[in-house]
Amino acid sequence: MENNSLGYTRQQYKIFRRNAWKVLLAFSVLYCFLYCGRQNLSYAMPIMMSEEGWTALQLGVLSSVQFWTYALGHLVNGRLGEIVGLNRLIIIGMVLSAVMNLLIGFQSGLMMITVLWGINGYVQSMLWSPGMALIANWWPLNKRGFATGFANAFSGLGSVVTAFVVTASVALFPGMGWKSSFIGPAVIMLAVVAIYPFFAKEKPSDTGLPEYVEPNEKMEEQDNNLKQITLHKGKLYPYIYLLKQWKFDLWIIIIACSSIARYGLLTWIPTYYVDVYNVDIEAGIIGSVVCPLGMAVGALVIPVLSDRLWSQNRIPWVIISSLLSIAAVVGFMNVGAGFAASALLFFAGFFIYGINSLVWAFATDVGGRTFGATATGILDCAAYIGASVQAIFFGSILSESGNWHSVFIGIAVVLAVMVIAAMLAGKEKSHS
Repeated sequence: MENNSLGYTRQQYKIFRRNAWKVLLAFSVLYCFLYCGRQNLSYAMPIMMSEEGWTALQLGVLSSVQFWTYALGHLVNGRLGEIVGLNRLIIIGMVLSAVMNLLIGFQSGLMMITVLWGINGYVQSMLWSPGMALIANWWPLNKRGFATGFANAFSGLGSVVTAFVVTASVALFPGMGWKSSFIGPAVIMLAVVAIYPFFAKEKPSDTGLPEYVEPNEKMEEQDNNLKQITLHKGKLYPYIYLLKQWKFDLWIIIIACSSIARYGLLTWIPTYYVDVYNVDIEAGIIGSVVCPLGMAVGALVIPVLSDRLWSQNRIPWVIISSLLSIAAVVGFMNVGAGFAASALLFFAGFFIYGINSLVWAFATDVGGRTFGATATGILDCAAYIGASVQAIFFGSILSESGNWHSVFIGIAVVLAVMVIAAMLAGKEKSHS
């Protein structure tokens, strides 16, 4: 950010830059702790099966409910955030998610827990889409890949934070059993959201500054045009505006494919190590942990590279990352357990999740500071439908044939489809 390129005086720029960083850090940390009320179920499931006698199938259904409500919620909540206020919806979603987790901690019937967990999925979808629009309010086009990638990397840390919070909750309150895995995280979530409003201002005007002038003239003109559209076309028109753009539709395919590949690896690699290499479950988890580690690093690095080169058309990075992901996945299925397999898993995660971060940069590029949340919501809906589909698709392959090569070939094919979609999207100049 250069102070002479955003329309600010030197003093105004200092205030702007300071608040831009505060907003980015505040939202990233908040979203990281949101995972305490989402992934805590995974850590609670063994205790729930032990104490209540619930089966893996029953809890699997419970877990899948949230995927669908979270996906569908994004269709609504991206646009809703733009209408009612980005920070307002972010805070409401965090509080309601904590409340759902608290209520679950006082239930004993699986049916009621499933209903509450489904509601939890919906309210959790109130944060990411408005959060991406919030970031767009403070980070211009040539820095937006870094900012969205930064937030996405923090979301990757959510699993680690959740593990520590749940472990601490169970240790501190052993008499509560599995219920502590929901009550403890809920308390932490409420504490974090209480602090959030003091650091995250929704837009520069909330600090007494004018809105920044986008250094990219084409992007500034687009932002102004989109503001006029909202005044004359109605509150639902952003959906029509975005879906009428065939390039945006191709990005829907890209994020769906990226999510299928991402969750295809995250879901099945631990089991692959156990089945193929005959290691115990703990060793399988340790052997596969390099994949999410690669994802966290790729979420930061690839978007930053896209800011430096082709920031107005991020498609080349999607193509490059997809091709390298295919090479890593095909290489992994042809090597034995060891350093080579770990390195290939790391790079597969690195490039696949790097693509995921590029999607959010694109969403705020194509939607600007006006429709960014709506664009993110549509794309994230597609992402989590893909996440749900992969479990059924790859699970059925393994159930019918037990052929692991078919799973990895399937992931490679999905990545190849993404390359084709990206090449088609690249035929037209970016709207950003």
